[in-house]
Amino acid sequence: MKIETKGRYSFRGGVHPPESKELTGDIPIQPGPAVKEVAIMLSQHIGAVCQPLVRAGNMVQAGQKIGDSDAYVSAPVHSPINGKVKEIGLRSHAILGRSRAIVVEAYQYSPTRRSYFTLDDDFDENKYSVEKICDAVRQAGIVGMGGAGFPTRVKIEPNPRLPKDTLIINGCECEPYITCDYRIMLEWTKQIIAGVRLAQRASGCSRVFICIEDNKPKAIAAMNEAVESFGRGIQVVPIKTKYPQGGERQLINALLRRNVPTGGIPPMIGVVVLNVATVAAIAEAVIGDLPLTHRVVTVTGEGVARPGNFYVPIGTTIAELIEFSGGLKEDAVRVVLGGPMMGIAIADLTKPITKTGGAITVLTEKQIGAAKFEGRQTPCLRCGRCLEVCPEHLNPTKIAHAVKHNLLDVAESYYIDACIECGCCSYVCPANIEVSGHIRTGKMLLARQKKKIPE
Repeated sequence: MKIETKGRYSFRGGVHPPESKELTGDIPIQPGPAVKEVAIMLSQHIGAVCQPLVRAGNMVQAGQKIGDSDAYVSAPVHSPINGKVKEIGLRSHAILGRSRAIVVEAYQYSPTRRSYFTLDDDFDENKYSVEKICDAVRQAGIVGMGGAGFPTRVKIEPNPRLPKDTLIINGCECEPYITCDYRIMLEWTKQIIAGVRLAQRASGCSRVFICIEDNKPKAIAAMNEAVESFGRGIQVVPIKTKYPQGGERQLINALLRRNVPTGGIPPMIGVVVLNVATVAAIAEAVIGDLPLTHRVVTVTGEGVARPGNFYVPIGTTIAELIEFSGGLKEDAVRVVLGGPMMGIAIADLTKPITKTGGAITVLTEKQIGAAKFEGRQTPCLRCGRCLEVCPEHLNPTKIAHAVKHNLLDVAESYYIDACIECGCCSYVCPANIEVSGHIRTGKMLLARQKKKIPE
């Protein structure tokens, strides 16, 4: 299959919300605040929850493993700082409400570790065996950092039952406002390519594509330059700008014209999709023996004083990051963990950043009113706009109505689990119905009904 490079690749459905990336797109990655304590959630990935390996009162070192699980689908957690375990207890969690966390009180601030990570020009991925790469990724606790949080080792390790032929590196970052991946592509290009080469060796893929939306010409140019000098056999592919182009199912369809089965995963069709931040972390783990303890977070929106992109310890609270960014403006009314389309509005700013938390977006009263809540919600007009934009080709209205009337079996019959919660349906709804909100609620109710998560 010949891959063009004209940015023509796209998928059916989707929307074009304002990009709003100018607030932080040109701001380099900076070190975050010097934290006094961190709360490391034991559940910040898909799969089994970690069990603590330490107790209250234990001293821990930066990079020390403090939680793990014997389950195949899981990923350990590590302390990002030197300190003392203050307690192990429930903490506010964006998805689960409350979940167990290990709170580490700093006794010596650990400098941002990136200054210690170097990469030689003669880097050769063949020096590392497949087993070494997969084990290093697992021990480092690397998960998908684009939001899903699926353990990366499970994705890249060889599986004779599901052989993989294509590795896609996701640099689309289609969500409005967020620029953490964009800055990583501009500033950590060499490290990304090293991680890509390691992931390709581990997965056995014969083809590698780095996909970037065509509204990011500087990132495309930077990655092309890195590929020319350092990335044998890797191809950079501009993808048409449209939301949610960064969804792995949409990206696979746009690039390869393959469809991931409903309820299935990309390896079922021979594809592995990894986020650019994830492959950068792979390079750190394999080459530098560094666990995943820090990540880049975009703090943005018209409601925050000094937006920026910050490299912070996992476990830093949202409140600390907002304060470090100059604090909230007077007209700030909503704090969103993530972006405005798929993010979750939060009231408790003590929630900690996790491995998957790439952004904090602060919206103003004017934005909220103009976007949605100025008009009253009215009955569904049966206009069909939500069907037109749904990238999964579902009937969002029927699912939402089933949830509203507590007909969860009906919602399941309309494939509620196939919804990726992108928010396109809510974005275009002329009746101001929070369609995706109802669907998200329905998923949580079904999960509780099936005892996947506790009440």
